[in-house]
Amino acid sequence: MSRLKAKRILLPILKDSTPDWGYMEQYIVNKIATKEVPNLDPIKASSIDLKSAKWHEFKINDIMDVLGGVRLTSSDMRYGNIPFIGASDSNNGITNWTSDINSSTDNNILGINYNGSVGEVFYHPYLATFSDDVKRLKLKFATQATKEVHLFIKTMLLQQKDKYAYGYKFNGTRMKAQKIKLPAFDESTPDWKFMEDYIKSISNSHLL
Repeated sequence: MSRLKAKRILLPILKDSTPDWGYMEQYIVNKIATKEVPNLDPIKASSIDLKSAKWHEFKINDIMDVLGGVRLTSSDMRYGNIPFIGASDSNNGITNWTSDINSSTDNNILGINYNGSVGEVFYHPYLATFSDDVKRLKLKFATQATKEVHLFIKTMLLQQKDKYAYGYKFNGTRMKAQKIKLPAFDESTPDWKFMEDYIKSISNSHLL
């Protein structure tokens, strides 16, 4: 607490050296005013019935490569404009910004926490560097690796989140063996188009 109290920060000041609260407030108001707020379509039910699909169970390892992150401490990290993905449950998993590129740096991928907020899943279409607290799930079928397919699989993975919340330790081995249900033509062929079309049919899905 004493270190926090002694911490110095830069603020705009008036001629009498007191903080310029009015400037700070107006600065934030101006920033907010420049933000574009998207127009939302009326919420309506999807035109695609999930019950119309056939469903089969798939092991994660059957459809995705389970890859590790790389340990990068705050003291070793170099600041930059690449999102650093840590074991967070908010901000799409982004816990910092870095210029470090290593074997974990990837894009168009799911990140799933196995420490911290265990089982939380985020989709990363952008290039990002991953902490060793996060597993990367890379779809094995590159031509099917659309945003919509990733978001569908993310939803199925989140249904397993509570399983790892009570002493059942999450790790790479269990992740590979974890089963999720997906729309499929048969027990070995997921119906990727159904997944993509379903997500697209959701109201305002372009904002996901």
